[in-house]
Amino acid sequence: MIRQSILAVLASLLLAACSGMQTEAPIDESGAAARVSTATPVTEATRAPTVTAATPEPRPGTAVGTTAPIQRPVVETRALPPSAEQTVPGAAAMAPVAGAAKTDVITPGAHRDPASPLAQRVIYFEFDSAVIDGRFQPILDVHAAYLKANPGFKVILQGHTDERGSREYNLALGQRRAESVRQAMTLLGVPDGQMEAVSLGEEKPAVEGHDESAWKMNRRTEIHYVGE
Repeated sequence: MIRQSILAVLASLLLAACSGMQTEAPIDESGAAARVSTATPVTEATRAPTVTAATPEPRPGTAVGTTAPIQRPVVETRALPPSAEQTVPGAAAMAPVAGAAKTDVITPGAHRDPASPLAQRVIYFEFDSAVIDGRFQPILDVHAAYLKANPGFKVILQGHTDERGSREYNLALGQRRAESVRQAMTLLGVPDGQMEAVSLGEEKPAVEGHDESAWKMNRRTEIHYVGE
């Protein structure tokens, strides 16, 4: 009996000890909240630095804080006229004539110098026209100056046409072209006695051919000095 009583007491003590070990402490919600709230707050100082674009250096004469407008070159597109060679033959060769000194064209015998502006003696015309193109004015100017400075020289103005048209019509057109040059030089002060206008029509073409490349070279008035 005594042994059973001792065993019963020991069993009850063991049960009491085990029940005390299984009891858990209650969770303190307020403490957990406090622990969360104690985290270090993020401040401007602890944030990663913000990368900003560098401000370009202002140009001289530009106020700081203002942006100067970009000045772009204005390209003007302009249609180019056809070259002189395509419209009237010989026009491109007249630049030396326009810039020639007066002493080059008044010296007696200068018309025999192939390097003189007086070596240019052909006035070209458009189809069926006796109107002098303004680009040939420098040729008229130098020959007029030379004749006025040398009254002993005379010129024959020969009018020519291309092959198109009748012989009679071309003779008349060639005469009109020769007279047109004579009248222009008269206005420049050349006496009528130093000039003679004649027509050869289509009889003496400068270029043989039956197309525009030949015809435009044959529509002309030539200046010939008497006695050459």
